[in-house]
Amino acid sequence: MGSMIDRYLIRYFLSVVDHGNFSRAAAHCGVSQPTLSVGIAKLEGAVARRLFTRSNQRVELTEAGTRFLTHARRIEREFNGALAALAETPQGRSFRLGILHSVPGRIAAAAARDCADAADVGAADMGAVEIVFAGEREIAAQLARNRLDAALTILRDAAQPFARRPVLEEGYGVVIAADHRLADRERLAPEDLAGETMIVRRHCELLSETSRYFVERGVRPHFALRTTNDERAVQMVAAGLGITVMPDSYRGEGIRHIPLAGFGHRRRLGLLFVDEAQAAHPLAVALEARLRGMTGGG
Repeated sequence: MGSMIDRYLIRYFLSVVDHGNFSRAAAHCGVSQPTLSVGIAKLEGAVARRLFTRSNQRVELTEAGTRFLTHARRIEREFNGALAALAETPQGRSFRLGILHSVPGRIAAAAARDCADAADVGAADMGAVEIVFAGEREIAAQLARNRLDAALTILRDAAQPFARRPVLEEGYGVVIAADHRLADRERLAPEDLAGETMIVRRHCELLSETSRYFVERGVRPHFALRTTNDERAVQMVAAGLGITVMPDSYRGEGIRHIPLAGFGHRRRLGLLFVDEAQAAHPLAVALEARLRGMTGGG
């Protein structure tokens, strides 16, 4: 390397990785796209390697970029950790927890209530907490930058550089109104849903797989709603606006969750910790207990 690498170049690099293209990365960093592009070029000059390949609006890491990413994550995490250690007293330190968007909000709320109830009788001290609901990619980025202490997210097969605790494995099914004409079925076939109106969960981790499943089987429904709010999607399903595909953990009054034939996708939810000692935090313990206490997603 011919020169010292400025930290802002590391931030530009990580932002491109996390956001998938230069325009969103520039907006996240608060700079223009040309400024960010110049910064990436400067970084590539400093390391004497090309870090990204660019084609048809897509940006992908080169082999050198993939190797550099591991070190860049570590540098950013340790830098943010150092700043946090200087800025916060032990008494003022918050427990920062990320929760995947597609985890039902009622589970997080119930865990928070469990902690509050335990604290009332002196059994636990939750202290100051910060909860961030975000997508899978954003959670990974926040963990890597030491902006979260722990996260409830999907556990992938790829190695994640954090302590992990698997909690729940679940499948997906069709969510319909309890008074829907198909509500008494034990299983639904794709042809059963021909002509049905659908609600699209735009942030679903299986959005492309779900779309492909229906298209390949000739089911092309009308879409009544596209939303990133799962609670709103459930409300609209219960109101009879349409049907949707959701993880098994989404159960509630006014809706039914029915398995979908030939749709065998599953997900593993678990907790990731930057520091394994954080696993003992009351909110993490309560969240794990709530998830483990679920039977069939109920």
